[in-house]
Amino acid sequence: MKIKRALLSVYDKTSIVELASELASMGWELLSSSGTADRLRQAGLSVTEVSDLTGYPHILGGRVKTLHPLVFGGILARRDTPGDMADAEKFEIPLLDMVVCNLYPFEETAKKSSGLDDLIENIDIGGVYLLRAAAKNYRHVIILADPGDYGEAAKELKTKGDVPIETRERLALKAFSETASYDAAIVDGLGAATGRKTLPLPEKLPLGLGKVQELRYGENPHQQAALYLPPLAKTPWEQASGKPLSYNNLLDADCAMRGCSLLAGSCGAVVIKHATPSGMACGKTQAEAYEKAVACDPVSAFGGVAGLSKRLDMETALAISKLFTEAVVAPEIDEDAAIFLRENRPNIRLLRWKGGRASPFQFTGTWSGILVQEDELPPLPSESDGEWVGRPRPDLWDDLLLAWKAAALSKSNAISIVRDLEAVGIGRGFCSRLHAVEFAASQAGEKARGAVLGSDAFFPFPDGVEAAARVGVAAIIQPGGSQKDAEVFAAAERLGISMFISGNRTFRH
Repeated sequence: MKIKRALLSVYDKTSIVELASELASMGWELLSSSGTADRLRQAGLSVTEVSDLTGYPHILGGRVKTLHPLVFGGILARRDTPGDMADAEKFEIPLLDMVVCNLYPFEETAKKSSGLDDLIENIDIGGVYLLRAAAKNYRHVIILADPGDYGEAAKELKTKGDVPIETRERLALKAFSETASYDAAIVDGLGAATGRKTLPLPEKLPLGLGKVQELRYGENPHQQAALYLPPLAKTPWEQASGKPLSYNNLLDADCAMRGCSLLAGSCGAVVIKHATPSGMACGKTQAEAYEKAVACDPVSAFGGVAGLSKRLDMETALAISKLFTEAVVAPEIDEDAAIFLRENRPNIRLLRWKGGRASPFQFTGTWSGILVQEDELPPLPSESDGEWVGRPRPDLWDDLLLAWKAAALSKSNAISIVRDLEAVGIGRGFCSRLHAVEFAASQAGEKARGAVLGSDAFFPFPDGVEAAARVGVAAIIQPGGSQKDAEVFAAAERLGISMFISGNRTFRH
């Protein structure tokens, strides 16, 4: 009868004794590295150490244990290839039928901000080679990289006498995913520890994304979806209460976090609907800012996500409770406000945003491939860095800055009209900038008179400025850069509109 052999070499020893016991009961021979061997012997199991097989002790402080032809020959030998089997017989290589391996906890070590030496010592070498070798030869070797798979493999061996090829293929791909993710974590962690993570867009960008949670579905029910994070990353928020987050909730929350960042330093609020703001405002209190943000478009605010630049207090919670809201994003949440919303609006998702983001990149999947860009908020305009066309209006600067923020956060083409630190009209997602101006003006109504206007990109023609003048807009902030800038500037001066040229476009497609 052919002897079945398993090599067990694991850092995480969860369920390893149970698996080894099952294998031993089926007559398998157990081969193991030192730490795992000690655990199995403590459980009363008979184990052959790798050092006894190879004739070499563990050397270099344990850095070299399994790296030996007698080990890897036994894993990589193809049972249906005469040449491989001849080599195995010639060199007396014992064939291995299963490899059970998981890796040193590099990611956990990196998250603890350990020193560089500790980080380096937690880069697994032999384990990665074991996983790759066994996964490469999966037709002949069962590879178990996850303790969660031990039970299924043992059951199939007991009931079927072997692990079928379909399961072997799945386990092999899982092992390769593990090593790919592990290498990506090393690139991130070692790059950060050495200060070498400086290239904004490197030639190779290993992601190693790990699933954080399944989502009910994507943008639509026919699309599957899940939330993933890069190695070493954490979600920049904590959910304090409410229903589980959906795909669309996360898209809206992303826009709300960006809005909170743009409003940092002021008492501001933004209401997000379909990943673009329906309102944005600042106020003396957080509640006032929120109510002003809703007032810009109260119909669209229904079912939206609220972003707050300051803490969610009881007064603001009372205001939010009056309108159906999917989620609230805030840097702090008062306990009484959280309790009130849990009791009165239990489905509202409360997210405590800790600042920052999970990745420095934005990824957009297209039929052409994955588009990658730096995820950087646009630089705030400065009066000293831009230039005025017509009469300077520093008295309107705060409104102009808020108008710029609202337009910068909105889907392009985007126009915002602001008066007294309150967005009174936002035209976003239009193919025509003129139409965006006209829509924002229709929302603003009489409030447009004496207000300011922000544009995310240049005016290609004077018609947008002329439309703003017809409703009484007093000043405009825009980046400039159109071939017809001269005509646009001349129209602004002719119509008595002050215009500030910031120089920075803020498209959001």
